[in-house]
Amino acid sequence: MERKTLTCICCPIGCTIEAELEGNHVLSVRGNSCPRGEKYAKSELSNPVRTLTSTVGLTGSATGAAVAPVRSAREIPKGKMLDCMKELSRVSVAAPVHIGDIALKNAAGTGVDIVITRDMQ
Repeated sequence: MERKTLTCICCPIGCTIEAELEGNHVLSVRGNSCPRGEKYAKSELSNPVRTLTSTVGLTGSATGAAVAPVRSAREIPKGKMLDCMKELSRVSVAAPVHIGDIALKNAAGTGVDIVITRDMQ
């Protein structure tokens, strides 16, 4: 049996959570103040995911902006973050773009699209 300690990031409290694992299976979770902490610990220890936020190149902007803000449409596996960022570094979109427009489909084979988060003319 292995013990892991982590800090919950679900709310500002930042509970220190202790989890007991056997292989990749979480046996118990202690130290969380709410049910979200237990859910977070189980997810973080078995299949960690993150929301990716970044920018992509923008051409033809009326304001002269060179980049447009983007984020993943949903969480992606933590281990795929670098691959997604490498793909994004090669992406450029043409203005105008609108919130929700897809800048990159199926980022790094995750099945998750990267979408524009701000209207830009």
